[in-house]
Amino acid sequence: MDQISQSNLTDKNVVECSQNKVSLETELSETLYNTMKDFVLSNPTWDQYKLINSALATFLVQNGCTDNSVSEIYLNQLFTPYKSF
Repeated sequence: MDQISQSNLTDKNVVECSQNKVSLETELSETLYNTMKDFVLSNPTWDQYKLINSALATFLVQNGCTDNSVSEIYLNQLFTPYKSF
């Protein structure tokens, strides 16, 4: 039962973190785009939005960001299972 409560709490935190959204448009190299596309197609629990959020949070945390919301996104994604391709 504790695992279910923990899972629901984690899901709730992710939803709360993702309620404030900003649209982002950027150009990617073809290689980066193709690699991202292949990863998303090979991992059904991921989409391009989750991948970009994870990548940005990882970059920010590794470069000194101390914002608790960013750290929470980073930690949640750190423990999200995915298969390697």
